[in-house]
Amino acid sequence: MDRTGDRSGGWAARWRRSAAIPHAPVVAGVLLAVLALTEAIVHARSSPLARSFGHAVSRPVGETIAHAGTPPPVESTGAVLYVVAFGLLGLATTLPLALLWAQPAAAAVVVSTTIVLSITAFQTLTVAGLGAQLVAGYRLGRSGSYLLAVLLAVPYPVLALAGTAGGEARVLTLLLASLAPAAAMAGIARRAHSEALENTAARQVIADSLLEHTARGERARIARELHDVVAHHISMVSVQAETARLTTPGMPAAGAERLSAIGDTARAALTEMRRLLGVLREDAQADAADLRPQPGLRLQELNELLDESRDASGTGIRLILNGPPVMLDPGVELAAYRIVQEALTNARRHAPGAAVDVELHYAGDALRLLIRDNGPGPSAAAPADGHGLSGMRERAAAVGGRLRTGPAAGGGFLVEARLPGKEETAA
Repeated sequence: MDRTGDRSGGWAARWRRSAAIPHAPVVAGVLLAVLALTEAIVHARSSPLARSFGHAVSRPVGETIAHAGTPPPVESTGAVLYVVAFGLLGLATTLPLALLWAQPAAAAVVVSTTIVLSITAFQTLTVAGLGAQLVAGYRLGRSGSYLLAVLLAVPYPVLALAGTAGGEARVLTLLLASLAPAAAMAGIARRAHSEALENTAARQVIADSLLEHTARGERARIARELHDVVAHHISMVSVQAETARLTTPGMPAAGAERLSAIGDTARAALTEMRRLLGVLREDAQADAADLRPQPGLRLQELNELLDESRDASGTGIRLILNGPPVMLDPGVELAAYRIVQEALTNARRHAPGAAVDVELHYAGDALRLLIRDNGPGPSAAAPADGHGLSGMRERAAAVGGRLRTGPAAGGGFLVEARLPGKEETAA
């Protein structure tokens, strides 16, 4: 059973490769035309109609019969004319196949019309013509008008029922009556199958795209929920644990250690959540702003931040680096960047026109941030609602650091943060 399927599949593959050859229709049309011409000559020489046609031409009214044994030359001329007519019909039923790929409708109409004429007027049909009709009907149903393919197959059952032709032509007509509609319907079925496969593939692509889009939207929603709700609560757990440990007088050492452990666990959870959010955002293919790496303490990013603040305030801002810069934990760098950003915003809002110094002190165990302005001092620089300062404290506490604000030496306002360094983070 498998061998039979393999053989049929191999034949089908070879047929498709042969049909895909650029000049295959021309070659097929020429070969069938040669076969049809040969068949037409043989049929014409042996056909009773050819002999009667020759006699009718050679014996006009009133003319005497020539000597016995000497065929009159006019009769030979009539037979030749009949052979020529048969040959032209044979060529007309096959040669149009050369145009079948480019003009399937025109080629099929010519082939069918010529075959019907050959059967009705000359009671003859070639095997090559029958094959040409089947190929033309199939091709027209496959890539042309399926209605025209069916209409061109209708005359053959009618001719078979009418019994117009006799002998071999009748047999071929009966074959055409059954095979021509079948060939047209096979072409139409093949076309419908191909269109169904294309539609199925298109629907599958649409369904996959919709599913992927839905999954991305769900991942983006989860990422937003984690960022806006869960991360905030975990951050608050860390802040409250640190606050309770530092502000509760007379707390036993064991209690302080437990609160410190709670803060460490919350900060570790925040770090893991940031990594998870990065994966979710990348999988969700968020917009470019969401996919950009989180800002840190790279010199280019700090300079861009300071340039934006200079452009917004029109005042001088300096960046001062102490110690060789080192790569810190991404969460620590993000917290430091946001603290600098918020401190510059507060200085611009509450001490307009004041110059600002941003200092970064790198040490093995800590990163020390100093953001100092020369404005009027804490009364003007501190926000009335305290949200900016409390937000900076929360960011520092979330990564295991601390933040202090107050008047700067010599006037102005100072924001000072101490964040874990590389060694402390690794520990």
